[in-house]
Amino acid sequence: MKIIVDAMGGDNAPLEILRGAEAAAKELHVDIILCGSSEKIKSCAAENNINISGMEIIDAQEDISMSDDPMCVIREKKDSSMAKGLKALKDGRGDAFVSAGSTGALVVGGTFIVKRIKGIKRAAIAAVMPSAKGPFMLIDTGANNVCKAEYLKQFAVMGSIYMNKILGIDSPRVGIANIGTEETKGTELQKETYALLKETDLNFIGNTEVRDIPFGAADVIVSDGFTGNVILKMYEGTAKFFSGSIKSILKRSPVSLFGALFVKSGFEDLKKKMDYKEFGGAPLMGLAKPVIKAHGSSDARAFKNAVRQAVSFAEMKVAETIAENIKDNEEDSED
Repeated sequence: MKIIVDAMGGDNAPLEILRGAEAAAKELHVDIILCGSSEKIKSCAAENNINISGMEIIDAQEDISMSDDPMCVIREKKDSSMAKGLKALKDGRGDAFVSAGSTGALVVGGTFIVKRIKGIKRAAIAAVMPSAKGPFMLIDTGANNVCKAEYLKQFAVMGSIYMNKILGIDSPRVGIANIGTEETKGTELQKETYALLKETDLNFIGNTEVRDIPFGAADVIVSDGFTGNVILKMYEGTAKFFSGSIKSILKRSPVSLFGALFVKSGFEDLKKKMDYKEFGGAPLMGLAKPVIKAHGSSDARAFKNAVRQAVSFAEMKVAETIAENIKDNEEDSED
């Protein structure tokens, strides 16, 4: 399997991206295609003793920064590592694309270069996150700030397919992020989405209060991109807050430090469970081919796991399953 990598995207590019790519090639036994300045990639690899032998390089002389207009990926910066990587994916040179670069540019590039699955109205960023009962998916987390109920219905379908295919959950529970569990709660968007999801064959469990999400209230939480991004950022911030608070408490005195020795393994397990690096990245659902958005601050381990996610996405044919599901639904609606 070939994974196309945006070597210049992200806060720690190209160093951590190359380290992650090297680890992925070795541990996952995949072929890596690097996109970016050939000179910078080779220089960074040589200076840091990173083995990129056997990795193809698609030379790209432009980079997309976080402050660039997302549309630049299809306009001013067609020679960027992201644009060329997405074009290579579209042309069949690889099986999936992974980037830690600009989220906005990746959504635009994925939509206009790779293209959406026929029948899908909007691509959505789907973050797999930890809860007390295991991983769940939050979709959308930032691709579409303004949504229609029809979009959220498709997000629910795509999220269910992913959780079934990748995480092996039979009949994933689907909930709508809301301020209450009653059917009448929320704005018109939540109410209309509720009505649509009731008519599907999904395992729809109704509205889910945000406070219940960390406790495993559902396997798939659907929302508009603005709400989803707020939930995601609050989730990350809360995890950091509690991690820092626990460390501060344990360092207060010699007695607490001594006690920490007895619970060290438990805290390490909790830290690992809440660490985004374990999940790697968020798939851009609804595109014709696998595109994974790695965290902007990804280190080598996080990026390697993003590549792992891309491999699973491609191997389990998630995009193809979504396409078939949407096709079947369209045919049913015509009957």
